[in-house]
Amino acid sequence: MKAIVIKEPGQVSLEQVELPALEPGFALVKVKAAAICATDLEVLDGNISANYPVIPGHEWSGIVEAVGSEEDSHWIGKRVIGSNDVVCLKCDACRSGNWRYCKDFEEIGFKRNGAYGEYVAVPAYGLCELPENVSFIQGALCEPLGVAFGTMEKAGAKLGDTCLIMGAGSIGLCMLAAAKAMGMRKIVVCASSEKRLGIARKMGAYAAIALDHQDLTEEMKKIHPGGTDVIIDATGIESCIRQCLKLARKGGTVALAGYGRGKIMSIPIDDIHINNLRVVGAGNNWNQHKKAVALMEDGIINIEHFATDLLPLEEYEKGIQLARKRPEGFVKAVFVL
Repeated sequence: MKAIVIKEPGQVSLEQVELPALEPGFALVKVKAAAICATDLEVLDGNISANYPVIPGHEWSGIVEAVGSEEDSHWIGKRVIGSNDVVCLKCDACRSGNWRYCKDFEEIGFKRNGAYGEYVAVPAYGLCELPENVSFIQGALCEPLGVAFGTMEKAGAKLGDTCLIMGAGSIGLCMLAAAKAMGMRKIVVCASSEKRLGIARKMGAYAAIALDHQDLTEEMKKIHPGGTDVIIDATGIESCIRQCLKLARKGGTVALAGYGRGKIMSIPIDDIHINNLRVVGAGNNWNQHKKAVALMEDGIINIEHFATDLLPLEEYEKGIQLARKRPEGFVKAVFVL
Protein backbone atom coordinates (compact mmCIF):
# COMPACT_ATOMS: atom_id res chain seq x y z
CA MET A 1 0.00 0.00 0.00
CA LYS A 2 0.98 3.67 -0.33
CA ALA A 3 1.78 5.51 2.86
CA ILE A 4 3.53 8.65 4.06
CA VAL A 5 6.43 7.56 6.25
CA ILE A 6 8.55 9.64 8.63
CA LYS A 7 11.77 7.64 8.58
CA GLU A 8 13.37 9.80 11.24
CA PRO A 9 12.92 13.41 12.36
CA GLY A 10 13.08 15.67 9.32
CA GLN A 11 12.78 12.85 6.75
CA VAL A 12 9.38 12.16 5.21
CA SER A 13 8.43 10.46 1.94
CA LEU A 14 5.65 8.57 0.17
CA GLU A 15 6.53 4.87 0.21
CA GLN A 16 5.20 1.46 -0.79
CA VAL A 17 4.87 -0.48 2.47
CA GLU A 18 3.35 -3.75 3.63
CA LEU A 19 -0.28 -3.85 4.68
CA PRO A 20 -0.66 -3.58 8.48
CA ALA A 21 -0.55 -6.92 10.24
CA LEU A 22 -3.84 -7.74 11.98
CA GLU A 23 -3.54 -8.68 15.65
CA PRO A 24 -6.45 -10.23 17.57
CA GLY A 25 -8.79 -7.47 18.69
CA PHE A 26 -7.79 -5.12 15.85
CA ALA A 27 -9.54 -4.04 12.65
CA LEU A 28 -8.06 -3.23 9.24
CA VAL A 29 -9.62 0.04 8.05
CA LYS A 30 -9.47 1.26 4.47
CA VAL A 31 -8.77 4.96 5.04
CA LYS A 32 -11.15 7.39 3.34
CA ALA A 33 -10.00 10.65 4.96
CA ALA A 34 -7.07 11.60 7.21
CA ALA A 35 -6.53 15.14 8.47
CA ILE A 36 -3.17 16.76 9.14
CA CYS A 37 -2.77 17.84 12.77
CA ALA A 38 -0.15 20.26 14.10
CA THR A 39 0.94 17.43 16.40
CA ASP A 40 1.94 15.43 13.30
CA LEU A 41 4.38 18.22 12.47
CA GLU A 42 5.89 17.81 15.93
CA VAL A 43 6.46 14.12 15.14
CA LEU A 44 8.07 15.11 11.85
CA ASP A 45 10.31 17.60 13.65
CA GLY A 46 11.22 15.16 16.43
CA ASN A 47 9.58 17.16 19.21
CA ILE A 48 7.21 14.35 20.27
CA SER A 49 8.28 10.82 21.10
CA ALA A 50 7.48 8.33 18.31
CA ASN A 51 8.62 4.92 17.12
CA TYR A 52 10.48 5.80 13.92
CA PRO A 53 10.03 4.94 11.15
CA VAL A 54 6.37 5.76 11.65
CA ILE A 55 3.28 6.46 9.54
CA PRO A 56 1.60 9.46 11.22
CA GLY A 57 -2.10 10.28 11.24
CA HIS A 58 -4.57 10.12 14.14
CA GLU A 59 -7.55 12.01 12.66
CA TRP A 60 -9.18 9.53 10.32
CA SER A 61 -12.28 7.81 8.98
CA GLY A 62 -12.77 4.80 6.76
CA ILE A 63 -14.40 1.41 6.11
CA VAL A 64 -13.54 -1.80 7.95
CA GLU A 65 -12.19 -4.42 5.53
CA ALA A 66 -11.02 -7.15 7.91
CA VAL A 67 -10.77 -7.99 11.60
CA GLY A 68 -8.35 -10.01 13.66
CA SER A 69 -10.97 -11.71 15.85
CA GLU A 70 -14.19 -13.47 14.89
CA GLU A 71 -16.18 -11.64 17.59
CA ASP A 72 -15.46 -8.35 15.77
CA SER A 73 -16.71 -9.57 12.37
CA HIS A 74 -19.87 -7.43 12.62
CA TRP A 75 -17.66 -4.40 11.91
CA ILE A 76 -16.71 -5.59 8.41
CA GLY A 77 -18.08 -3.20 5.76
CA LYS A 78 -19.05 -0.53 8.31
CA ARG A 79 -18.18 3.15 7.93
CA VAL A 80 -16.19 4.03 11.05
CA ILE A 81 -14.14 6.43 13.09
CA GLY A 82 -12.43 5.36 16.28
CA SER A 83 -10.14 5.79 19.24
CA ASN A 84 -6.39 5.79 18.70
CA ASP A 85 -5.72 4.40 22.18
CA VAL A 86 -4.06 1.00 22.30
CA VAL A 87 -4.42 -0.27 25.88
CA CYS A 88 -4.58 -3.46 27.93
CA LEU A 89 -8.28 -3.13 28.95
CA LYS A 90 -7.42 -5.02 32.16
CA CYS A 91 -5.69 -2.59 34.54
CA ASP A 92 -7.47 -0.33 37.04
CA ALA A 93 -7.07 2.70 34.75
CA CYS A 94 -8.61 0.92 31.75
CA ARG A 95 -11.43 -0.57 33.79
CA SER A 96 -12.33 2.88 35.09
CA GLY A 97 -12.39 4.27 31.53
CA ASN A 98 -9.16 6.24 31.89
CA TRP A 99 -7.45 4.54 28.96
CA ARG A 100 -4.63 7.04 28.61
CA TYR A 101 -3.44 6.27 32.13
CA CYS A 102 -2.86 2.63 31.15
CA LYS A 103 0.74 1.59 31.84
CA ASP A 104 0.83 -0.10 28.40
CA PHE A 105 -0.70 2.86 26.53
CA GLU A 106 0.37 3.42 22.93
CA GLU A 107 -1.21 5.76 20.41
CA ILE A 108 -1.99 5.26 16.73
CA GLY A 109 0.08 7.68 14.67
CA PHE A 110 2.84 7.99 17.26
CA LYS A 111 3.99 4.74 18.85
CA ARG A 112 2.04 2.74 16.26
CA ASN A 113 1.52 3.40 12.54
CA GLY A 114 -1.31 5.78 11.75
CA ALA A 115 -3.67 6.74 8.95
CA TYR A 116 -1.52 8.59 6.39
CA GLY A 117 -1.81 5.54 4.17
CA GLU A 118 -4.34 3.47 2.29
CA TYR A 119 -4.98 1.27 5.34
CA VAL A 120 -4.57 1.52 9.11
CA ALA A 121 -4.89 -1.11 11.86
CA VAL A 122 -6.85 0.14 14.86
CA PRO A 123 -8.30 -1.46 18.03
CA ALA A 124 -11.78 -2.81 17.33
CA TYR A 125 -12.90 -1.95 20.87
CA GLY A 126 -12.48 1.75 20.05
CA LEU A 127 -14.51 1.77 16.83
CA CYS A 128 -17.59 3.94 16.41
CA GLU A 129 -19.96 3.64 13.46
CA LEU A 130 -20.14 6.72 11.23
CA PRO A 131 -23.73 7.56 10.25
CA GLU A 132 -24.54 7.85 6.55
CA ASN A 133 -25.39 11.55 6.89
CA VAL A 134 -21.90 12.37 8.23
CA SER A 135 -19.23 12.51 5.52
CA PHE A 136 -15.89 10.78 5.81
CA ILE A 137 -14.23 14.20 5.80
CA GLN A 138 -16.24 15.47 8.75
CA GLY A 139 -15.84 12.09 10.44
CA ALA A 140 -12.05 12.50 10.40
CA LEU A 141 -12.55 15.71 12.38
CA CYS A 142 -14.29 13.92 15.26
CA GLU A 143 -10.89 13.50 16.92
CA PRO A 144 -10.10 17.25 17.33
CA LEU A 145 -13.75 17.90 18.22
CA GLY A 146 -13.39 15.22 20.89
CA VAL A 147 -10.39 17.13 22.24
CA ALA A 148 -12.69 20.14 22.67
CA PHE A 149 -15.34 18.08 24.48
CA GLY A 150 -12.74 16.54 26.77
CA THR A 151 -11.29 19.95 27.57
CA MET A 152 -14.70 21.42 28.41
CA GLU A 153 -15.45 18.41 30.60
CA LYS A 154 -12.20 18.82 32.52
CA ALA A 155 -12.86 22.56 32.88
CA GLY A 156 -16.31 21.91 34.34
CA ALA A 157 -17.83 24.25 31.74
CA LYS A 158 -21.60 24.53 31.85
CA LEU A 159 -24.64 26.19 30.32
CA GLY A 160 -24.54 29.97 30.70
CA ASP A 161 -20.81 30.27 31.49
CA THR A 162 -18.87 32.99 29.74
CA CYS A 163 -15.94 31.73 27.71
CA LEU A 164 -12.71 33.02 26.19
CA ILE A 165 -10.79 30.83 23.73
CA MET A 166 -7.15 31.76 23.19
CA GLY A 167 -6.18 30.62 19.70
CA ALA A 168 -8.12 30.22 16.46
CA GLY A 169 -6.42 27.14 15.05
CA SER A 170 -8.38 23.97 14.43
CA ILE A 171 -8.46 23.13 18.16
CA GLY A 172 -9.53 26.66 19.12
CA LEU A 173 -12.30 26.58 16.52
CA CYS A 174 -13.40 23.14 17.75
CA MET A 175 -13.57 24.65 21.24
CA LEU A 176 -15.87 27.32 19.81
CA ALA A 177 -18.13 24.68 18.23
CA ALA A 178 -18.28 22.77 21.52
CA ALA A 179 -18.93 25.92 23.59
CA LYS A 180 -21.78 26.93 21.28
CA ALA A 181 -23.32 23.47 21.44
CA MET A 182 -23.12 23.52 25.26
CA GLY A 183 -24.95 26.83 25.56
CA MET A 184 -22.05 28.89 26.85
CA ARG A 185 -22.49 32.64 26.36
CA LYS A 186 -20.53 35.66 25.17
CA ILE A 187 -17.91 33.34 23.67
CA VAL A 188 -14.82 35.28 22.63
CA VAL A 189 -12.11 33.94 20.31
CA CYS A 190 -8.70 35.61 20.38
CA ALA A 191 -5.83 35.13 17.92
CA SER A 192 -2.61 36.86 16.95
CA SER A 193 -4.08 38.09 13.65
CA GLU A 194 -7.23 38.09 11.53
CA LYS A 195 -6.20 34.98 9.56
CA ARG A 196 -8.93 32.71 10.97
CA LEU A 197 -11.09 35.07 12.96
CA GLY A 198 -13.46 35.47 10.03
CA ILE A 199 -14.28 31.77 10.41
CA ALA A 200 -14.86 32.25 14.15
CA ARG A 201 -17.30 35.08 13.44
CA LYS A 202 -19.21 32.97 10.88
CA MET A 203 -19.44 30.19 13.49
CA GLY A 204 -21.17 32.57 15.87
CA ALA A 205 -18.47 33.85 18.20
CA TYR A 206 -19.81 36.76 20.25
CA ALA A 207 -16.54 38.61 19.55
CA ALA A 208 -13.27 37.89 17.74
CA ILE A 209 -10.17 39.80 18.83
CA ALA A 210 -6.96 40.14 16.81
CA LEU A 211 -3.98 40.90 19.05
CA ASP A 212 -2.01 42.59 16.28
CA HIS A 213 -4.31 45.62 16.39
CA GLN A 214 -6.54 45.25 19.48
CA ASP A 215 -5.78 45.37 23.20
CA LEU A 216 -7.16 42.13 24.63
CA THR A 217 -7.32 43.37 28.22
CA GLU A 218 -9.27 46.50 27.29
CA GLU A 219 -11.63 44.61 25.01
CA MET A 220 -12.35 41.94 27.63
CA LYS A 221 -13.15 44.62 30.24
CA LYS A 222 -16.05 45.61 27.99
CA ILE A 223 -17.23 42.07 27.14
CA HIS A 224 -16.69 40.22 30.46
CA PRO A 225 -16.33 43.09 32.93
CA GLY A 226 -16.17 40.81 35.96
CA GLY A 227 -13.70 38.42 34.37
CA THR A 228 -14.35 35.24 32.39
CA ASP A 229 -15.82 32.04 33.86
CA VAL A 230 -13.91 29.57 31.66
CA ILE A 231 -10.82 30.35 29.62
CA ILE A 232 -9.31 27.81 27.23
CA ASP A 233 -5.72 28.24 26.09
CA ALA A 234 -5.31 26.41 22.77
CA THR A 235 -1.90 27.89 21.97
CA GLY A 236 0.63 26.53 24.47
CA ILE A 237 2.35 29.93 24.33
CA GLU A 238 3.63 31.44 27.59
CA SER A 239 2.45 34.99 26.94
CA CYS A 240 -1.04 33.71 26.10
CA ILE A 241 -1.23 31.57 29.25
CA ARG A 242 -0.17 34.55 31.37
CA GLN A 243 -2.97 36.62 29.82
CA CYS A 244 -5.47 33.84 30.52
CA LEU A 245 -4.57 33.93 34.21
CA LYS A 246 -5.09 37.72 34.28
CA LEU A 247 -8.46 37.62 32.51
CA ALA A 248 -10.19 34.83 34.46
CA ARG A 249 -12.71 35.94 37.07
CA LYS A 250 -11.96 35.27 40.72
CA GLY A 251 -12.65 31.57 41.24
CA GLY A 252 -12.70 31.00 37.48
CA THR A 253 -11.11 28.19 35.47
CA VAL A 254 -8.23 28.17 32.99
CA ALA A 255 -7.83 24.98 30.93
CA LEU A 256 -4.48 24.38 29.24
CA ALA A 257 -5.24 22.61 25.96
CA GLY A 258 -2.26 23.87 23.93
CA TYR A 259 0.95 21.89 23.51
CA GLY A 260 3.89 23.71 25.11
CA ARG A 261 6.58 21.94 23.01
CA GLY A 262 8.55 21.02 26.12
CA LYS A 263 9.29 24.62 27.08
CA ILE A 264 9.84 25.73 30.66
CA MET A 265 7.63 28.75 31.32
CA SER A 266 7.54 31.55 33.87
CA ILE A 267 4.00 31.69 35.26
CA PRO A 268 2.81 34.23 37.91
CA ILE A 269 1.64 31.81 40.61
CA ASP A 270 0.09 34.62 42.67
CA ASP A 271 -2.47 35.20 39.92
CA ILE A 272 -3.64 31.66 40.60
CA HIS A 273 -3.27 31.75 44.38
CA ILE A 274 -4.78 35.14 45.17
CA ASN A 275 -7.68 34.81 42.76
CA ASN A 276 -8.44 31.18 43.68
CA LEU A 277 -8.20 30.09 40.06
CA ARG A 278 -8.68 26.51 38.99
CA VAL A 279 -6.02 25.60 36.40
CA VAL A 280 -6.45 22.24 34.68
CA GLY A 281 -4.35 20.34 32.19
CA ALA A 282 -6.31 19.13 29.18
CA GLY A 283 -3.75 17.32 27.06
CA ASN A 284 -5.31 13.85 27.18
CA ASN A 285 -8.88 13.65 25.96
CA TRP A 286 -10.26 10.18 25.31
CA ASN A 287 -13.50 8.36 24.56
CA GLN A 288 -15.28 11.41 23.16
CA HIS A 289 -15.83 10.06 19.62
CA LYS A 290 -19.40 8.85 20.15
CA LYS A 291 -20.42 12.22 21.54
CA ALA A 292 -18.77 14.05 18.64
CA VAL A 293 -20.36 11.92 15.95
CA ALA A 294 -23.80 12.01 17.64
CA LEU A 295 -23.81 15.81 17.55
CA MET A 296 -22.74 15.73 13.90
CA GLU A 297 -25.47 13.21 13.07
CA ASP A 298 -28.12 15.45 14.63
CA GLY A 299 -26.81 18.53 12.81
CA ILE A 300 -26.01 20.33 16.06
CA ILE A 301 -22.36 20.64 15.00
CA ASN A 302 -21.04 20.77 11.45
CA ILE A 303 -17.32 21.48 11.06
CA GLU A 304 -16.79 20.09 7.56
CA HIS A 305 -15.80 23.60 6.46
CA PHE A 306 -12.63 23.17 8.56
CA ALA A 307 -11.35 20.96 5.72
CA THR A 308 -10.13 23.87 3.63
CA ASP A 309 -7.72 21.84 1.46
CA LEU A 310 -8.42 18.31 0.18
CA LEU A 311 -5.35 16.48 -1.13
CA PRO A 312 -4.24 13.05 -2.37
CA LEU A 313 -1.38 11.35 -0.52
CA GLU A 314 0.95 12.30 -3.37
CA GLU A 315 0.63 15.97 -2.40
CA TYR A 316 1.85 15.41 1.17
CA GLU A 317 4.55 18.09 0.84
CA LYS A 318 1.91 20.69 -0.03
CA GLY A 319 -0.20 19.58 2.93
CA ILE A 320 2.72 19.84 5.32
CA GLN A 321 3.60 23.32 4.09
CA LEU A 322 0.01 24.50 4.42
CA ALA A 323 -0.10 23.20 7.99
CA ARG A 324 3.17 24.99 8.77
CA LYS A 325 2.45 28.35 7.13
CA ARG A 326 -1.29 28.51 7.89
CA PRO A 327 -2.27 31.01 5.18
CA GLU A 328 -5.32 33.18 5.66
CA GLY A 329 -8.52 31.14 5.66
CA PHE A 330 -6.69 27.84 6.12
CA VAL A 331 -7.82 25.50 8.88
CA LYS A 332 -7.13 21.90 7.89
CA ALA A 333 -5.53 19.96 5.07
CA VAL A 334 -7.15 16.54 4.67
CA PHE A 335 -5.88 13.57 2.67
CA VAL A 336 -8.81 12.07 0.74
CA LEU A 337 -8.44 8.54 -0.55
